[in-house]
Amino acid sequence: MTFVQIVDYETKQPEALNALLDKYVAQSQGKRTVTHSMVGRDRESENHYVDVVEFPSYEEAMKNSSLPETDRMFKEMMALCDGMPTFTNLDVVRDEHLNTLMVNRMYDEIAMKGDMSVIEEIFAADYQDHDISNPVDKTGYAAIREDTEMWRSAFDFSFTKDAQMAQDDHVTTLWTWTGKHKGEFMGIAPTGKTCTMTGTTVFRCQDGMIKEGWWHYDAMGLMRQLGAM
Repeated sequence: MTFVQIVDYETKQPEALNALLDKYVAQSQGKRTVTHSMVGRDRESENHYVDVVEFPSYEEAMKNSSLPETDRMFKEMMALCDGMPTFTNLDVVRDEHLNTLMVNRMYDEIAMKGDMSVIEEIFAADYQDHDISNPVDKTGYAAIREDTEMWRSAFDFSFTKDAQMAQDDHVTTLWTWTGKHKGEFMGIAPTGKTCTMTGTTVFRCQDGMIKEGWWHYDAMGLMRQLGAM
């Protein structure tokens, strides 16, 4: 279970504290178990800061706390703070990134289930699509519908999301596609073969909608499996 520690403190030396954190990251490289760290400053009180530190589990957090580098960093941190920092320890029971949930509707509901009504719910009307198989970028709802129907008419397929990362307004998915060739595809008559293909898609979200997408995948490998090369 993901574990998060919230460190609440006040300091009049934020630059020195930031330099200390940089030194700690360098010194603990390859040892620390932190997966994500954020520092926030209170808009209502300029000396008030909150650090949010994420670990894969409570046990990994305890390993990190036992590092000599962590102990030294904390002692130096206290010297830069006005008073003793306070700690809140949290087991994460729900973790949702709304852009990721929206992007996954593309794979699960539109691509695999063929529910075209979802297109207008999650894509912007002026959506821009960049696909290595298309010589010219496509725009709008029609582009998504056209490409989806082309792939669905040629294959019975599924996506496995191997890895996914959300950062700012972008969601990147590393996926594996598996499809059985049932209809004409790029001039190739149905072969009945089951093919696999790996790829990466980056979606940019804006105002609660998917605004732009980049599709990169092993199209040459797919054509080889279909006997076209």
